[in-house]
Amino acid sequence: MVFKLDKELWFPDPRLADDDGCLAIGGDLSTDRLLLAYQYGIFPWYSFRDQKEPAWYCPHERFVIFPSEIHISHSMRTLLNKQKYLFSLNRDFEGVIRHCSQLRIDEEGAWLGEDIIRAYTELHRQGFAASVEVWEKTDAEESRRLVGGLYGVNIGPAFFGESMFSLVPSASKLALIFLAKTMEQLGGTIIDCQLKTAHLESMGGRYISYDEYMTLISSSTSP
Repeated sequence: MVFKLDKELWFPDPRLADDDGCLAIGGDLSTDRLLLAYQYGIFPWYSFRDQKEPAWYCPHERFVIFPSEIHISHSMRTLLNKQKYLFSLNRDFEGVIRHCSQLRIDEEGAWLGEDIIRAYTELHRQGFAASVEVWEKTDAEESRRLVGGLYGVNIGPAFFGESMFSLVPSASKLALIFLAKTMEQLGGTIIDCQLKTAHLESMGGRYISYDEYMTLISSSTSP
Protein backbone atom coordinates (compact mmCIF):
# COMPACT_ATOMS: atom_id res chain seq x y z
CA MET A 1 0.00 0.00 0.00
CA VAL A 2 1.36 3.43 -0.97
CA PHE A 3 0.35 6.23 1.39
CA LYS A 4 -0.19 9.89 0.53
CA LEU A 5 1.74 12.30 2.74
CA ASP A 6 0.63 15.82 3.59
CA LYS A 7 2.28 18.81 5.24
CA GLU A 8 2.27 17.13 8.63
CA LEU A 9 5.55 15.52 9.69
CA TRP A 10 4.80 11.79 9.70
CA PHE A 11 5.39 8.47 7.94
CA PRO A 12 3.31 5.30 7.96
CA ASP A 13 4.62 2.04 9.40
CA PRO A 14 7.53 1.10 7.09
CA ARG A 15 6.45 -2.56 7.23
CA LEU A 16 3.43 -1.57 5.12
CA ALA A 17 5.61 -0.71 2.10
CA ASP A 18 4.88 -2.43 -1.22
CA ASP A 19 6.92 -5.45 -2.25
CA ASP A 20 9.27 -3.13 -4.17
CA GLY A 21 9.74 -0.99 -1.08
CA CYS A 22 7.58 1.98 -2.08
CA LEU A 23 5.90 3.31 1.05
CA ALA A 24 4.57 6.82 0.38
CA ILE A 25 4.32 9.75 -2.02
CA GLY A 26 4.24 13.43 -1.17
CA GLY A 27 5.47 15.56 1.68
CA ASP A 28 8.65 17.53 1.17
CA LEU A 29 12.44 17.29 1.40
CA SER A 30 12.84 19.38 4.54
CA THR A 31 15.65 18.54 6.93
CA ASP A 32 13.19 17.51 9.65
CA ARG A 33 11.33 15.13 7.34
CA LEU A 34 14.53 13.60 5.98
CA LEU A 35 15.90 13.01 9.47
CA LEU A 36 12.62 11.40 10.53
CA ALA A 37 12.72 9.20 7.42
CA TYR A 38 16.24 7.95 8.06
CA GLN A 39 15.38 7.02 11.63
CA TYR A 40 13.23 4.28 10.08
CA GLY A 41 15.39 3.46 7.07
CA ILE A 42 13.14 5.40 4.67
CA PHE A 43 14.69 7.38 1.83
CA PRO A 44 13.43 9.50 -1.11
CA TRP A 45 13.87 8.05 -4.59
CA TYR A 46 11.97 9.30 -7.63
CA SER A 47 12.44 10.51 -11.18
CA PHE A 48 12.42 14.28 -10.86
CA ARG A 49 11.48 14.78 -14.52
CA ASP A 50 8.44 12.52 -14.30
CA GLN A 51 7.17 13.17 -10.79
CA LYS A 52 6.65 16.43 -8.93
CA GLU A 53 6.33 14.93 -5.46
CA PRO A 54 8.91 12.81 -3.63
CA ALA A 55 8.40 9.07 -3.44
CA TRP A 56 9.62 7.36 -0.27
CA TYR A 57 11.05 3.85 -0.12
CA CYS A 58 11.79 1.37 2.63
CA PRO A 59 12.82 -2.08 1.32
CA HIS A 60 11.78 -5.01 3.51
CA GLU A 61 15.25 -6.51 3.32
CA ARG A 62 18.23 -4.19 3.73
CA PHE A 63 21.43 -4.44 1.74
CA VAL A 64 24.23 -3.32 4.04
CA ILE A 65 27.97 -3.39 4.55
CA PHE A 66 29.44 -3.77 8.01
CA PRO A 67 32.65 -1.69 8.11
CA SER A 68 34.70 -4.56 9.57
CA GLU A 69 33.55 -6.83 6.71
CA ILE A 70 34.58 -4.61 3.80
CA HIS A 71 36.17 -6.82 1.15
CA ILE A 72 39.36 -5.48 -0.42
CA SER A 73 40.35 -7.49 -3.47
CA HIS A 74 43.94 -8.14 -4.47
CA SER A 75 43.64 -5.62 -7.32
CA MET A 76 42.29 -2.95 -4.96
CA ARG A 77 45.11 -3.60 -2.47
CA THR A 78 47.60 -3.21 -5.30
CA LEU A 79 45.99 0.08 -6.33
CA LEU A 80 46.01 1.36 -2.75
CA ASN A 81 49.67 0.41 -2.35
CA LYS A 82 50.56 2.50 -5.39
CA GLN A 83 49.39 5.59 -3.44
CA LYS A 84 48.19 7.34 -6.60
CA TYR A 85 45.30 9.03 -4.79
CA LEU A 86 44.58 11.09 -1.70
CA PHE A 87 41.42 10.89 0.40
CA SER A 88 39.45 13.41 2.41
CA LEU A 89 36.20 13.76 4.35
CA ASN A 90 33.82 16.66 3.78
CA ARG A 91 36.33 18.74 1.87
CA ASP A 92 34.10 19.17 -1.19
CA PHE A 93 30.59 17.91 -0.48
CA GLU A 94 29.09 20.04 -3.26
CA GLY A 95 31.65 18.78 -5.76
CA VAL A 96 30.83 15.16 -4.91
CA ILE A 97 27.05 15.49 -5.06
CA ARG A 98 27.17 17.45 -8.32
CA HIS A 99 29.48 14.92 -9.96
CA CYS A 100 27.11 12.15 -8.86
CA SER A 101 24.26 14.08 -10.46
CA GLN A 102 26.01 15.07 -13.68
CA LEU A 103 27.18 11.56 -14.54
CA ARG A 104 23.58 10.27 -14.52
CA ILE A 105 21.53 13.36 -15.33
CA ASP A 106 20.70 12.26 -18.90
CA GLU A 107 19.63 8.76 -17.93
CA GLU A 108 15.98 7.76 -17.91
CA GLY A 109 14.63 7.96 -14.36
CA ALA A 110 17.42 10.23 -13.13
CA TRP A 111 16.67 11.12 -9.52
CA LEU A 112 19.50 13.40 -8.39
CA GLY A 113 18.08 16.76 -9.44
CA GLU A 114 18.36 20.23 -7.96
CA ASP A 115 15.75 19.61 -5.24
CA ILE A 116 17.69 16.63 -3.91
CA ILE A 117 21.00 18.52 -4.20
CA ARG A 118 19.61 21.45 -2.19
CA ALA A 119 18.08 19.18 0.45
CA TYR A 120 21.21 17.13 1.07
CA THR A 121 23.50 20.12 0.92
CA GLU A 122 21.42 21.61 3.73
CA LEU A 123 21.70 18.31 5.63
CA HIS A 124 25.45 18.57 5.19
CA ARG A 125 25.45 22.17 6.41
CA GLN A 126 23.68 21.03 9.55
CA GLY A 127 26.09 18.16 10.11
CA PHE A 128 23.88 15.25 9.03
CA ALA A 129 25.37 14.45 5.61
CA ALA A 130 28.96 13.66 4.74
CA SER A 131 31.17 13.08 1.73
CA VAL A 132 34.33 11.16 0.90
CA GLU A 133 36.58 12.61 -1.78
CA VAL A 134 39.24 10.88 -3.89
CA TRP A 135 41.86 13.19 -5.39
CA GLU A 136 44.61 12.70 -7.92
CA LYS A 137 47.92 12.94 -6.13
CA THR A 138 49.96 15.88 -7.39
CA ASP A 139 52.71 17.98 -5.85
CA ALA A 140 50.65 21.16 -6.03
CA GLU A 141 47.53 20.93 -3.88
CA GLU A 142 45.66 23.51 -5.95
CA SER A 143 46.03 21.35 -9.08
CA ARG A 144 44.60 18.18 -7.55
CA ARG A 145 41.54 16.90 -9.42
CA LEU A 146 38.50 15.33 -7.77
CA VAL A 147 38.25 11.92 -9.46
CA GLY A 148 35.84 10.00 -7.26
CA GLY A 149 33.77 10.02 -4.13
CA LEU A 150 30.53 9.26 -2.39
CA TYR A 151 28.05 11.00 -0.11
CA GLY A 152 25.31 10.01 2.28
CA VAL A 153 23.53 10.74 5.52
CA ASN A 154 25.68 10.29 8.60
CA ILE A 155 23.85 10.07 11.93
CA GLY A 156 25.78 8.73 14.89
CA PRO A 157 27.60 5.50 13.97
CA ALA A 158 25.33 4.76 10.99
CA PHE A 159 26.00 5.90 7.41
CA PHE A 160 23.22 5.83 4.82
CA GLY A 161 24.84 5.82 1.39
CA GLU A 162 23.17 7.87 -1.34
CA SER A 163 25.41 7.94 -4.41
CA MET A 164 28.99 7.56 -5.61
CA PHE A 165 30.96 8.41 -8.73
CA SER A 166 34.22 7.64 -10.53
CA LEU A 167 36.08 9.61 -13.15
CA VAL A 168 38.94 7.08 -13.14
CA PRO A 169 38.71 3.29 -12.73
CA SER A 170 37.79 2.08 -9.22
CA ALA A 171 37.69 5.53 -7.59
CA SER A 172 34.27 4.90 -6.03
CA LYS A 173 35.51 1.58 -4.64
CA LEU A 174 38.47 3.39 -3.10
CA ALA A 175 36.07 5.91 -1.54
CA LEU A 176 33.97 3.11 -0.04
CA ILE A 177 37.03 1.36 1.38
CA PHE A 178 38.21 4.62 2.92
CA LEU A 179 34.74 5.20 4.41
CA ALA A 180 34.57 1.70 5.89
CA LYS A 181 38.05 1.87 7.39
CA THR A 182 37.40 5.33 8.82
CA MET A 183 34.09 4.18 10.33
CA GLU A 184 35.74 1.11 11.81
CA GLN A 185 38.36 3.30 13.51
CA LEU A 186 35.69 5.67 14.84
CA GLY A 187 33.24 3.01 16.04
CA GLY A 188 30.85 3.14 13.09
CA THR A 189 28.48 0.20 12.95
CA ILE A 190 26.71 -0.02 9.58
CA ILE A 191 26.69 1.30 6.01
CA ASP A 192 23.22 1.18 4.50
CA CYS A 193 23.62 0.62 0.74
CA GLN A 194 19.84 0.98 0.14
CA LEU A 195 19.87 -1.14 -3.04
CA LYS A 196 21.88 -4.21 -4.05
CA THR A 197 24.39 -3.91 -6.89
CA ALA A 198 27.05 -6.35 -8.04
CA HIS A 199 29.61 -3.63 -7.30
CA LEU A 200 28.54 -3.42 -3.63
CA GLU A 201 28.06 -7.16 -3.23
CA SER A 202 31.63 -7.76 -4.37
CA MET A 203 32.80 -5.49 -1.56
CA GLY A 204 31.01 -7.32 1.22
CA GLY A 205 27.41 -6.17 0.94
CA ARG A 206 24.73 -8.55 2.17
CA TYR A 207 21.07 -8.62 3.06
CA ILE A 208 19.73 -8.43 6.60
CA SER A 209 16.13 -8.31 7.77
CA TYR A 210 14.41 -5.00 8.44
CA ASP A 211 14.04 -5.94 12.11
CA GLU A 212 17.79 -6.58 12.47
CA TYR A 213 18.48 -3.39 10.57
CA MET A 214 16.27 -1.34 12.90
CA THR A 215 17.95 -2.86 15.96
CA LEU A 216 21.31 -1.72 14.59
CA ILE A 217 20.28 1.83 13.71
CA SER A 218 17.68 2.57 16.40
CA SER A 219 20.28 3.80 18.89
CA SER A 220 22.06 5.80 16.18
CA THR A 221 19.43 7.91 14.48
CA SER A 222 17.96 10.26 17.05
CA PRO A 223 19.00 13.74 15.83
